[in-house]
Amino acid sequence: MNVPKRARAVMVLGTTSGAGKSWLTTALCRHYTRLGLKVAPFKAQNMSNNARVVAAPMRSAQPQLASGLSGATRPPTVDAQSASVGGDSLVMPWGQGGGEIGSAQYFQALAARAEPEVRMNPLLLKPERDTHSQVVLLGQVDEALTRLGWRGRSEKVWPTVARALDELMAENDVVVIEGAGSPAEINLMDSDIVNLRVARHAQARCLLVTDIDRGGAFAHLYGTWALLPEADRALIRGFVLNKFRGDAKLLAPGPQQLQELTGVPTVATLPMWWQHGLPEEDGVFDMTPTLGTGVSSLPPEGALVPWGGPAALDRRSGGGAIHTRIAVVAYPRISNLDEFQPLKNVPGVALRWARSPADLVEVDCIILPGSKHTSGDLAWLRAQGLDRAIAAHAAQGKAVLGVCGGLQMLGEALIDTHGIDGNAPGLGLLPLVTAFEPAKTVRRTAARFGPARGAWAALSGVGVQGYEIHHGQTAQHPAMAAAGNVAFELMPGLAWQNAAGNVLGVYLHGLFEDPAVLQALFGAQVPTLESVFERMADFIATHFEPGVLDTLVAE
Repeated sequence: MNVPKRARAVMVLGTTSGAGKSWLTTALCRHYTRLGLKVAPFKAQNMSNNARVVAAPMRSAQPQLASGLSGATRPPTVDAQSASVGGDSLVMPWGQGGGEIGSAQYFQALAARAEPEVRMNPLLLKPERDTHSQVVLLGQVDEALTRLGWRGRSEKVWPTVARALDELMAENDVVVIEGAGSPAEINLMDSDIVNLRVARHAQARCLLVTDIDRGGAFAHLYGTWALLPEADRALIRGFVLNKFRGDAKLLAPGPQQLQELTGVPTVATLPMWWQHGLPEEDGVFDMTPTLGTGVSSLPPEGALVPWGGPAALDRRSGGGAIHTRIAVVAYPRISNLDEFQPLKNVPGVALRWARSPADLVEVDCIILPGSKHTSGDLAWLRAQGLDRAIAAHAAQGKAVLGVCGGLQMLGEALIDTHGIDGNAPGLGLLPLVTAFEPAKTVRRTAARFGPARGAWAALSGVGVQGYEIHHGQTAQHPAMAAAGNVAFELMPGLAWQNAAGNVLGVYLHGLFEDPAVLQALFGAQVPTLESVFERMADFIATHFEPGVLDTLVAE
């Protein structure tokens, strides 16, 4: 295939949030990579608390002109990779630094067989409250931009966004770009740096995708197209109907009439595909207990289902009995929830999201995930009565796991003298105390569990790889240690266990993405991400009109 030196840009826009932009972008990355092309993903701005630690660009550090503001950003702790052997920590050089990007771009890079790095998502907004987000520019927190109002921020960051895109287009054959929300938000068009402005800059060939399962798909497509400036309409090369259920013949004459109105063809009708295996970027996956199958594409039931489940759900679990019931507490500022996707794929594991004490009934294990606002989510947890339910669960000797913010909640206290997160009493299930520091730890980490006990004994000696993103620094509570209540440190500075062995807290994200951990805990093999990417590429190759995907990257 004859591809020019400057990459072709293929952009996925959506009529709404949740239309399927991230999923389709990931599938396109693998599709074009399988053609032998060098591919990179790009999203100018992502708003998500699901983030990954990735490499910084080989050249420039964060540019001084990125914000044009006073108040230098304190660099995060990114220059080392931790490792431990038999519970002893080592520090190994990792590179010239790194930073955070949205998880969606991380997985898109893996689908493209490219090294994930910060230029692929130059601007990341991490919501901390309804009206406030932490701003991460080229992988690093920028306090000056965080303080700046939204409309004033876009012009400050556009030069950095444009340069990152230009560099990726100069280094690759194809750049697959993901938009955000809808490009037709007319109240935001003047400050848009993620949809139309990027499409124009890259002269992208754009697909506009809509979720037909919501209803009103043709109106969404036509309305979005109609609200675009006339010059930008010419960039739309095709409409995509996503999440379709039913007889495709019933769509006629909708696509034909839509093309007559707009001149844009409908180039794909993608069937509903449940549990495709790609972690969701935003929101809780669903509120139904998900029974691991590894390959299930069946829809969940419409309402919460008791853990025993109807016979139909038992059959969906691959015919085997449920052996482990896991509940993840879904507090308002939950972060990095995508790391629990592998649990959905483990045969015999039933996973649900808990927002009330009733959701913790008959649970074998409770997980407290990461949080972008630990003290706030801890207050919410108490308001729901979940603190008492978790304490009762632990008192029965059942397993509890806290990850990052969840680990901090399990301790005795949160201490914040710098105004980072907030002070709060902890749940008191581990004799630890967490102090929030201005410097943010952001690093990839390799480590090995020391001797574990009780419910987590299977992790003894298991080597793991993951990543850390946290302001908190956690240590043994000194007064409790003096009284003989000591937390057993399984990985120095990273993991602690209570004396009974049923409560475990870790700073390491990505635990369940490590095959060694899954094997130790469940004895199960789950589908690899490679197999997920391959199935996704097969899926779009089957359901797009012949030749459309090749045309998008042709001269």
